[in-house]
Amino acid sequence: MPRISITVPGMNAQPYRFELERAVVTLGRGSDNDVVIDSGSVSGFHAEMRRVQTGYELVDVGSTNGIKLHEHRYQVIPLENHTTVYIGDVAFDFSLSDEELQAIAYQNRAVHHPLPPVSPTFTEAQIPPIRQVPQRQSYTPVKRSGGGGMVFLFLILAIAAFFAGLSVRFNKETGGTLYEVLLQKYLPSALPATAPATEAPTSDPMGQ
Repeated sequence: MPRISITVPGMNAQPYRFELERAVVTLGRGSDNDVVIDSGSVSGFHAEMRRVQTGYELVDVGSTNGIKLHEHRYQVIPLENHTTVYIGDVAFDFSLSDEELQAIAYQNRAVHHPLPPVSPTFTEAQIPPIRQVPQRQSYTPVKRSGGGGMVFLFLILAIAAFFAGLSVRFNKETGGTLYEVLLQKYLPSALPATAPATEAPTSDPMGQ
């Protein structure tokens, strides 16, 4: 707890203690102040001791005689351990324990060197959706139908039947074969050679 001691000239010192977290302590001659100072040099509402991030400070709130440090008047005076300030002509002594000094020093480091913000963890809604990779379609070879071969075979058989019928008809009409006629006309060299016909010897009835 911060400790202050108020010493009015010609009177004994009056000690006060306050919680470290207390934001404001008012000082003045008026009875509604937190610290009542019975001195003619002190205004009814003279000063405030304020808790700030770096510790404490004493602030003049419009008094007549002001606040002084080393005989110099200031509007605001930072309060350090074992600091003596004058409110009018009343001595104001300020002190802190070692634990309080460490707590204030820790708070000062936190103010001047704040820790980096912690990265928020991803929620399920913040995680980008995973892109679905399209699957490769399996290739199924198309089986060719055998209909084409059947048609070709049918055409061959039809042509063969046509020529067979034509050959039979030609044989009936001419007595020869169509095959031999075609070979004689277009490929005569493919026919077998025939010996020339010779006349049969005639007998001489007379023995000649």
